Amino acid sequence: MTQTGSTKSSEERFAEATAFEIDQADVEKDRAALGVWAASKSEELLSTATPEAIRNFARSYGDDNPLFTDPSYGLTSRWGTQVAPQIMAAVLNAPLRGEKLPKELRGGSYRGIHAFVSGGTWDWYRPIHPGDTLYSFSGLEAVEEKVSEFAGRSIIRVLRDVKMNQNAEVVGVYRTLVIMTERKKAREKGKYSTIEEPSYTKEDIEALDAVYAAEQVRGAEPRYIEDVADNDDMGTMAKGPLTTTDMIVFHSGGYGFVPYGLKTGRLAYLNRKRIAPFYIDNAYGVPDVAQRVHWDSEWAKAIGNPRAYDYGVLRECWIHHYLTDWMGDHGFVVRQHDEIRKFNYHGDIQYLTGKVIGKREDDGMHLVDVAVEVHNQRGERSAAAEATISLPSREHGAAALPRVPRELERDAVRMLEQHGELLRTPGK
Repeated sequence: MTQTGSTKSSEERFAEATAFEIDQADVEKDRAALGVWAASKSEELLSTATPEAIRNFARSYGDDNPLFTDPSYGLTSRWGTQVAPQIMAAVLNAPLRGEKLPKELRGGSYRGIHAFVSGGTWDWYRPIHPGDTLYSFSGLEAVEEKVSEFAGRSIIRVLRDVKMNQNAEVVGVYRTLVIMTERKKAREKGKYSTIEEPSYTKEDIEALDAVYAAEQVRGAEPRYIEDVADNDDMGTMAKGPLTTTDMIVFHSGGYGFVPYGLKTGRLAYLNRKRIAPFYIDNAYGVPDVAQRVHWDSEWAKAIGNPRAYDYGVLRECWIHHYLTDWMGDHGFVVRQHDEIRKFNYHGDIQYLTGKVIGKREDDGMHLVDVAVEVHNQRGERSAAAEATISLPSREHGAAALPRVPRELERDAVRMLEQHGELLRTPGK
């Protein structure tokens, strides 16, 4: 074994790992792949929404709503069963069989380039019930080159995932905004490198605890559309201070980060052989996942951040938690559009606030539009969202669900039919 003194320093290792530049060939491959939808063959950590999986996923981002965590409670709800948080569709995926795309239509690989989620848009059509297995078909909807303050040249990709259950019923459509940046440029610019570490007094934590204690959960009491008015205050929710524990809990609840993944032992070795640029040597010379920017502050500093930071998907879940706490068990989130504006670093607190910005009727649904703001303890706006929620009506009854567009419905049936045909074909 080589002695520590003769090995490369962490700074040298990180400099090598951040030397990659965006390859224009990857951009051109993306452009060729635009609008091409294919079966997603990825196997997420979770494929089926078992009662335990639903409970653990909800708890992974801090949601203790018994509609999600207690199967017996769900029996008395309007749904007649436990249901999953709608945003759980993001982490559920079973491999869907489909024709293999030709190499020229698979998009760019962007080896050694950093990717982070900058926001997304969900359109939901039906709830997820215990026993539902989710499949998806996906593709690139947009690709754009931009110059960012954080990392210079960047590529903005919009990925579209259609999520359907085992009956080819469309659960939702997820459009994810992913920004690809050059790690070296981000480190050199160092836009966020001077942000000071937070330090909290006992009184600071007591003030945070008071926010937690005052949070309002609507729960089983219906929030009727007739009782909602423009500019209604939706209350305040707190999340944080962010810790490595939060990252562990989120992963253990079902966030698998496919197609990269977190592996151990021989599986990690095989994964490293598959996607070598995803593995960056740590201070001990051990190859470890580039994804550890979410818990390894030294590696996060190497790409221009002051310390480790959260997942954009985690903040999307926090926003969803805020919406479902407010609407109660009788509502249904029709649409959620969120934008991640700033990093949420370890030690940061996030405060979510919101207000009603309008209500309307559409296709038999009684809808309320809301706006959500997320600010950290420094007063910076770190995220924002707009959402549309279907609420029950005293006059008209239960909250109605949106209709699936006919073409999308047909696409889902076609994809699941092809999946079945390939299952029946030996060697496929």
